[in-house]
Amino acid sequence: MKFAIIAAGEGSRLAQEGVELPKPLVRLHGEPMIQRLLRIFFECGAEEVAIIVNRLHPQTEAFIRQLMSEHPEWPIALEVKTTPSSMHSFFELSKHLNGAPFCLTTVDTIFREQDFKAYIEAFHKALADGYDGCMAVTDYIDDEKPLYIGTDAEMNIDGFYDQREERFKFISGGIYALSPKAIDTLNRCMEEGQSRMRNFQRGLVADGLRLKAHLFTKILDVDHASDIQKAEDFLAS
Repeated sequence: MKFAIIAAGEGSRLAQEGVELPKPLVRLHGEPMIQRLLRIFFECGAEEVAIIVNRLHPQTEAFIRQLMSEHPEWPIALEVKTTPSSMHSFFELSKHLNGAPFCLTTVDTIFREQDFKAYIEAFHKALADGYDGCMAVTDYIDDEKPLYIGTDAEMNIDGFYDQREERFKFISGGIYALSPKAIDTLNRCMEEGQSRMRNFQRGLVADGLRLKAHLFTKILDVDHASDIQKAEDFLAS
């Protein structure tokens, strides 16, 4: 199984709020977010981790290349490119993911390690049961523009929605574990000029992929300076 990290954002909101480091290098309990993800992914048996970083932040590229030198046992495929959207970043990473199940997330997605390891186990079970993917969901809503997820009683996903309805209990956690079939959907979305990851998720349903929702206790995003302390408190709790 392969893993992928989108770390190509500009991090403009953090910079405007006085955070000097690029977002991937922001530390949580002393550990840069990008390094934390890599450590967890390789602990979960990652065959390879593909990462895309923004060319405008050479400090991030230099840090990852240093990690690659210090940890030759970590197979890392690094892409350095400035992209217009997360879906474009995903597309740049997709050449490293074809042919294998994979897990994709953004660099600022914060979760408990035990939750993530249980999620990867659930994904392998879902694949064995004939599913095409397992999407991380949470009932903790602290997102400026949450993506609501429709599920049945067995946690099968029937859709992704911008507006909340009474039956929606969960929102997307921004972690996607998918079979290689998902790359076909990505390519179609790119050909149609789509640019948002939520439209990719809708495309998975439209293309008939069977998706399971997996509940995390909580998932946070680090979008603002205040989120750093919030994330540290969450991980320490």
